[in-house]
Amino acid sequence: MATYLDFEQRIKVLQDEIEMAIIRGDNAAREILEVDLEKEVRLIYGNMTDYQKLQLARHPDRPYAMDYIELLLKDAYEISGDRHFSDDKAIVCFLGKIDEQPVMVIGEEKGRGTKTKLMRNFGMPNPEGYRKALRAAKFAEKFDIPILMLVDTAGAYPGIGAEERGQSEAIAKNLQDFAVLNVPTISIIIGEGGSGGALAIGVADRLAMMQYSIFSVISPEGCAAILWNDPAKIESATKAMKITPDALKSFGLIDDIIIEPSRGAHRDKELAAQAIKKYFLESLKTIKAEKNFVEKRYEKLMSYGAFV
Repeated sequence: MATYLDFEQRIKVLQDEIEMAIIRGDNAAREILEVDLEKEVRLIYGNMTDYQKLQLARHPDRPYAMDYIELLLKDAYEISGDRHFSDDKAIVCFLGKIDEQPVMVIGEEKGRGTKTKLMRNFGMPNPEGYRKALRAAKFAEKFDIPILMLVDTAGAYPGIGAEERGQSEAIAKNLQDFAVLNVPTISIIIGEGGSGGALAIGVADRLAMMQYSIFSVISPEGCAAILWNDPAKIESATKAMKITPDALKSFGLIDDIIIEPSRGAHRDKELAAQAIKKYFLESLKTIKAEKNFVEKRYEKLMSYGAFV
């Protein structure tokens, strides 16, 4: 069954009434209710707070990396393991085709259901996950295959074992090497983009965010705990941090915003996947047409934080 957030309850009521009208065969009532539903959707989604956008970014029905991979990728072949320690299931790497374009897809996967979430470590990668991502990227570079990265993590896993195996070094190595990859790279934040866990696969020629996603240096809960010593101040922290796509684009920290279906990606995964495909193919065409795109990527990265 679909999950509805507190501010989506009116949408749920109208959706239930439409389903009842369909069962009754009352087409006139159904048409009126569908018009009312569209008005309600525009009203709610056109006036959301930053905190409500955060809730959407974490929505349990929101499509994850594997959902998009299954919807978009043909002839998919998974690449596993970092050839050093183990295979981190929080990061997935697939070689395949989007339409007829060969592509390497690297994504962070949270998993659904308790068993799968535990296997995926709730989408929080260990260092071997980032090393697997870099291995896949280097493979793609060797065969001149563009890379699509799907970012969705609360952050890198902060466990003792991860630190012992070099979590910060693995992230730093990815930042360094992804900055100079000699193939087009496109990174899209599909849900949560949390801290270094997101940056490790967020260095790209094009960095985009889905309309209802977030990108932050720390979780709003963590920020509230540090600044106010009160995790309940999450709404104030979310507003102060400026972590939504509109704010980040105005600061020049992301390149583009991918518009989601009118009711959000969590209500129409197929349409959201098509939006990602369109953005990837159009961006790839633009990047390939540029001369010295690697140098332009590096210049863009070095411009972050500059101000007058």
